[in-house]
Amino acid sequence: MPLAILALALGAFAIGTTEFVIMGLLPEVATDLDVPISTAGYLISAYALGVVIGAPLLTALGTRLPRKTMLLVFMGVFLVGNLATVLTSSYGAVFASRVLAGLPHGAYLGLAALVAAHLAGPARRATAVARVMLGLTVANIVGVPAGTLLGQLLGWRVAFLVVVALSALTILGVARFVPHTPASRVGGLRGELSALRHPQVVLGLTTAVFGFAGVFAVYSYISPMMTELAGMPSAGVPIVLALFGVGMTLGSLVVGPIADRWLRPTIYVSLASLAGVLALFTLTVHNPWTAAVTVVVLGAVGFGVTAPLQVLVMSKAEAAPTIASATNHSAFNLANAGGAWLGGLGIGMGLGYVSPAVIGVVLALVGLGIAVTAGLVDREGPGAAPTPEHRDRAAGADAEPVSHG
Repeated sequence: MPLAILALALGAFAIGTTEFVIMGLLPEVATDLDVPISTAGYLISAYALGVVIGAPLLTALGTRLPRKTMLLVFMGVFLVGNLATVLTSSYGAVFASRVLAGLPHGAYLGLAALVAAHLAGPARRATAVARVMLGLTVANIVGVPAGTLLGQLLGWRVAFLVVVALSALTILGVARFVPHTPASRVGGLRGELSALRHPQVVLGLTTAVFGFAGVFAVYSYISPMMTELAGMPSAGVPIVLALFGVGMTLGSLVVGPIADRWLRPTIYVSLASLAGVLALFTLTVHNPWTAAVTVVVLGAVGFGVTAPLQVLVMSKAEAAPTIASATNHSAFNLANAGGAWLGGLGIGMGLGYVSPAVIGVVLALVGLGIAVTAGLVDREGPGAAPTPEHRDRAAGADAEPVSHG
């Protein structure tokens, strides 16, 4: 199982790298494509658009395929999308390639989390999911800075060529080490879509949208906040971004085992902590040292809620968790776009660069309120983790022994 989890996490690493590396290469992209930086920025939105559309769509289309086959198909589409980014030269073609690359993002991560949870068993589901998502966080420490540096030195397309290579390695690793698991046995697309009607799934997805938007209300504007408010030189911003990635990694490592024992309480504490850290950031952001420390903590508490929410949605989807798991990543990308928009709205209204943190506090508290409400109305009780029987169903109706192949 460790090699299978590592192969799945490598795919997450490639996905995290391609999603965020373009943010550090926008000037190079804009110059090469002969468009303003603001127009080049729409390429970030293009990728997010692909994620939101692709997560439910590709998952739905693949419901009758074995899960290992689905993983290979999704990573193949991801490879083709990034290769198209490398080979195309016009802005419109690059835009289309970013949409294509984003389509399998949520579908792959959602299914990878589901497969990892199935392989780990009910007692270690959250830990296994956190290990896969660790690929995303490590990408922000290693992949994004390294890709940015390579792109600045050798041309921005080189960064995406590296992603293509990572995608190919992931395909080889999944093919070799991930065991075969059969297709879902819940009635295909109709059965999978039924999961989205479960009130607890809806509440879980809504929690992700609002709660996680609090993180991106700040993260989207961390560069001007550091330079304008903390007085940090622009050369220090990449270090701060790497520190944010360190915090993400620590949060993923710590929260997974805790959530295995106390699922809902972990979500409550993470969201409450997120609101508290964002409120603290309005004070600490005026000093470069305190701001940098707070950024690490923000990464930890912000991304510490992702694995527990993923497990909750999979559990409440019962025997049809595949599309719910993938749609959860659409929810996180809606949070990304919504948080960035609301944070920018505060700045645009003349409220200053502190306003995104204040807005983030409100969003985190709304997410906490939704999470608590979901717990109170849950038949299993406000703090209950899924029962073993419930968790076995959520791990997939295909609970028979798996075979390698």
